[in-house]
Amino acid sequence: MFEQSRRCSNNPDDVRATPTMFEHSRNSIFSLVYERSHLLFQAQQQQQLVQGETKPVNDLCLGCICEAVSNCNRSFTCAGDVCGLFRITWAYWSDAGKPVLQQDHPDNQDAYVRCVTDPFCAARAVQGYMTKFSKDCNGDGRVDCFDYAAIHRLGGYGCNGALDFNYQNKFQQCQAQVALLSQG
Repeated sequence: MFEQSRRCSNNPDDVRATPTMFEHSRNSIFSLVYERSHLLFQAQQQQQLVQGETKPVNDLCLGCICEAVSNCNRSFTCAGDVCGLFRITWAYWSDAGKPVLQQDHPDNQDAYVRCVTDPFCAARAVQGYMTKFSKDCNGDGRVDCFDYAAIHRLGGYGCNGALDFNYQNKFQQCQAQVALLSQG
């Protein structure tokens, strides 16, 4: 059930039991969300230091939005008018401020596709969109992750509408699992 792994220290006797991958199998999807959101967070932190950006959506919320919309499938390219693991349209990207990869320019042909098919640039697009459209969509008196999920799915002006069942269900399951994982 546990495998032995050496910690990164100079002491060769510093051994600690760590859970194997199989131990987390029942929460594997949600563990991946947690891990992916941590990676997104690290990349965003680096970008923010360079660009001085603010981040309205926390990394766990961003991970659940990603999970709900595409299962965070990094292999998604473009299908119809949506691209990438966040399934972003050109209009969404434009409203987000047209973020681009390093050494790219928003006016370059395919800058949109290059950005939204890159997970870190796509996450910056989501952050930019939420910065522009952040509001209390469900009328509970606060702007939280549920509001950001609604804004992402329904748009900045339509977030008061009803979410489709599959998206809402996946999002809420992810939020519940992340809450459990965060507790210990």
